[in-house]
Amino acid sequence: MQTASTILLVFISTSMLIISHATSLRFHYINPRNSTTTTTTTTKSSQSPSSSSGSSAHRSHNPSLTLLHRDTISGSTYPSRRHAVLDLVARDNARAEYLVRRLSPASTYAPTDLGSEVVSGLDEGSGEYFVRVGIGSPPTEQYLVVDSGSDVIWVQCRPCAQCYAQTDPIFDPAASASFSGVSCSSEICRMLPGSGCGDAGGCQYEVSYGDGSYTKGVLALETVTFGGTAVQGVAIGCGHRNRGLFVGAAGLLGLGWGPMSLVGQLGGAAGGAFSYCLASRGAGGGSLVLGRSEAVPEGAVWVPLVRNPQSPSFYYVGLSGIGVGDERLPLQAGLFQLTDDGAGGVVMDTGTAVTRLPQEAYAALRDAFAGAVDGLPRAPGVSLFDTCYDLSGYTSVRVPTVSFYFDEGATLTLPARNLLLEVDGGVYCLAFAPSSSGMSILGNIQQEGIQITVDSANGFVGFGPNTC
Repeated sequence: MQTASTILLVFISTSMLIISHATSLRFHYINPRNSTTTTTTTTKSSQSPSSSSGSSAHRSHNPSLTLLHRDTISGSTYPSRRHAVLDLVARDNARAEYLVRRLSPASTYAPTDLGSEVVSGLDEGSGEYFVRVGIGSPPTEQYLVVDSGSDVIWVQCRPCAQCYAQTDPIFDPAASASFSGVSCSSEICRMLPGSGCGDAGGCQYEVSYGDGSYTKGVLALETVTFGGTAVQGVAIGCGHRNRGLFVGAAGLLGLGWGPMSLVGQLGGAAGGAFSYCLASRGAGGGSLVLGRSEAVPEGAVWVPLVRNPQSPSFYYVGLSGIGVGDERLPLQAGLFQLTDDGAGGVVMDTGTAVTRLPQEAYAALRDAFAGAVDGLPRAPGVSLFDTCYDLSGYTSVRVPTVSFYFDEGATLTLPARNLLLEVDGGVYCLAFAPSSSGMSILGNIQQEGIQITVDSANGFVGFGPNTC
C-alpha cells in the first residue's frame, strides 16, 4: 500500500439535517464552566497521545470529501418538523436496539464476515452519513455509508446476481485496472472468519444478519480515492449478491477498531487514529480526519478507550458518573462499567442520535434537569421523549450544565445546545432516553460541536473544546 496523505471526510449531522428549519432560540448555561477539564493528578487524560506526530506542514494537506445526509440521497421530504423527528426516532430506536442485540452477552450472533456484520440500513439505522469516494482505476464515484462501529468495506459489483437499487451505476471490476482478486490461501483471506474458496481459488466472503440483509462476493485489493488522494491496495468486499435498505449507497465504509477497517488498513499512513467533529444543528457540515493531525485543539482531554473482547470493533469509554449543574448525580457505583462478559459499558456511536442511559441514570438526569428549569412551561411528551417544553415564546433559555465524568479524572461538559432537541414548532425535548438494557450509548446529538479524536493505536479518545 502506498503512503497516503491524511484523509479528510466531511460529515453532516443526523439531527441537524432531519430538522430542516434552523431555530433562532439560543441556549445558555445557568452555571457556565469549561467544556473540558481534567484533574491535576490525572496525567494520561490531559496529554495528547498524538502530540508528537508529524509536522504541521505535512498535516495541512488534507484532501476533502463531502458527506451527505441520507435525505439528500433519497430525496425524502417531510410535511412538518414533527414528522421528520418521528422518522428520526424510528431509525434511532432501530439502531439502538440493534446495538443492544449485537453487544449483549446473551446474543446468539456469530460473525461470518470481515469483522462486523452489515444489516439493512433501516433496521440498523446506520445509513445516516454518506461519503463520496472513488473506487478503482480510473475511479468510479460511489456513495458509501460511513460507520464507526464496523470494520467492513464493501461495494456492490457487476456482474450482479442480486443487488438493491443504488444512486450510481454499479461498480464494474472488469473496468478497473487496479482490481486484484485475493487468493483464498492468502493471509488476508485467512483473517476473515467467514471466508472460503471459490471455484477459481479466490477468497469469497459473506456478511449476513438474521433480518435477511447480506452481502456476498469476493475479496479483492483495490484503489480507493478520497478527493485527490488515491490509496492503493485496500481490501474491499466486491458484492455480487446483496440485499438491504441502504438508501442509494453502493456499500459501506467501516471505521471500526478492527484490522480490516479503513483506519486499520491504512496503518502507519493514518497512525491508527481519526478525528471528527459533527457540526451543531443548523451550522452546516462537520469534518472527519483520518490520521494524526493538529485537529484536536489545546484544552482537549484524553480518556482511555475500553476494549470489549466480545465486540472488539466498537469504541467504548469508561464513564464513572454524570453531573447536572454543580451536583454529581447519586448513582450506584459501577452503573456504567463494562463487565467481563461484555455487558453494560458506554459505547460511542455516530449512528445513534439520542444518548441512551440505564434507567436509573436517565431518571436521575431527567429529574435533576427538570428541577433546574422548573419555571419553563411543560409540553406533552413526543415519542420516546418524556421531558418536553413549550419554548415558542422564548428567544433565549438558560439550562443547567450536564457533564460526563470519565475514568481517570477527565470531565466533558456538553454544549448547552446539545441538551434539548426541537421536535415541533417551538417544542423542545430533553435529548436523552432510557436504554432497554444496562448498556449506554453516547449519541451524535450530544457529540455535536465537540472535536473528537479516536486514537485506537494508543487506546485513547480525546474531547476538545467546541470548535464546529
